Amino acid sequence: MSVTSYRQPGVVLTDHVFGVPLDHANPGGEQIEVYAREVVAGSRHADGLPWLVYLEGGPGCAARRFTGTQAWLERALTEYRVLLLDQRGTGRSTPRNRQTLAAFAGPGAQADHLAHFRADSIVRDCELIRRRLTGGAPWTVLGQSFGGFCATHYLSTAPEGLREVFITGGLPSLDAHADDVYRAAYPRMRRKNEAHYARYPQDVARAREIAAHLAEHDVTLPTGYRLTPEAFQSLGILLGTGTGSHHLHYLLENAFVPTGGGRRELSDGFQEAVAAELSFARRPLYAALHEACYAQGPRPTAWSAERVRAGFPAFDAAAALDGDSPLLFTGETIHPWHFTADPALRPLRECAELLAARTDWPALYDPARLAATDIPVAAAVYHDDLYVETEHSLRTARAIRGLRTWITDEYEHDGVRAGGPRVLDRLIALARDEV
Repeated sequence: MSVTSYRQPGVVLTDHVFGVPLDHANPGGEQIEVYAREVVAGSRHADGLPWLVYLEGGPGCAARRFTGTQAWLERALTEYRVLLLDQRGTGRSTPRNRQTLAAFAGPGAQADHLAHFRADSIVRDCELIRRRLTGGAPWTVLGQSFGGFCATHYLSTAPEGLREVFITGGLPSLDAHADDVYRAAYPRMRRKNEAHYARYPQDVARAREIAAHLAEHDVTLPTGYRLTPEAFQSLGILLGTGTGSHHLHYLLENAFVPTGGGRRELSDGFQEAVAAELSFARRPLYAALHEACYAQGPRPTAWSAERVRAGFPAFDAAAALDGDSPLLFTGETIHPWHFTADPALRPLRECAELLAARTDWPALYDPARLAATDIPVAAAVYHDDLYVETEHSLRTARAIRGLRTWITDEYEHDGVRAGGPRVLDRLIALARDEV
């Protein structure tokens, strides 16, 4: 373990690098590194504070890079020493992407390797790190989105390592197949579209015009990303955040520039902005492992979002353009075409196919242990969350002994960041029975 410390306004930061087994069932086998950034209030640097480990959303997303006491850190640093974990394969933790995976023997070796990058392995990394940092004392977990999935697995498998658990927008179904997840997701996506178009009715025509242009022209963005109507629809992932609808509106209003002779082309600015939103270059594991984060048992995911979409014809771009229906944007869905459209994913196409076909995923949750836990747990459940089905979350909340929920429509999925210290403060009070 290597350690480096430095300062930002109001905080002391320390970099940690830990060696962990790729496969925790084979601790003497291949080792990888996991990076984590410790954050403590500058005035309390020498104090013996309890630890809080933050598990970012995803899968496949590195911990957010905060400056000073941004967002929920302001509240956390009043009583915790915080550890911002780059989950394995992300950020500075032995990154896994098209460049590093190119050294493997082939798609099969890549898929077998990435099968060790789900919540179960992340939690076992946490337990090794906890014992090294705390001397064995339990710590607090804050899990955002997929980080909440990891926290629920933590409660199922290693509750002895936990002091308390806070979950924001990340209570998973304990037993739903990916098909169940997406059958519930497409109606939510439609509701988010309807709300967006009600707010910005001018975007109905704008979105149709852009999609029609893409249907008639082969458009490759400056990054090499092939922008098809389906890829354009995936900008709907923005609709799950507090300011996402506004951001999408501003993208659409600057889409075209006149080029003479009555012709219009997609502007360079629009193409650059869309490329930044759609590229998976910074988080390829999000695409490769997204459906795998729901997988348990022998049933493959088999490109669930793509298959289930066929049952929701309103999302068919060609049909919308043939008629007069609004173009519906999609949300948090991964499709086979992502691995041909995005240059960051193209080399992983065969690996992704093998992961989609995999039939040996271990179970992630233990309902019996969750029903018997005595760990204080509090969860923020965002009403009509685009990314996580509310009813699935509430069913799981009822299955975890003593869990207290805060159900709110004040925030979208990014509430723990957008709400500053308020969301974490509320969850701390709930877990401690102070409200």
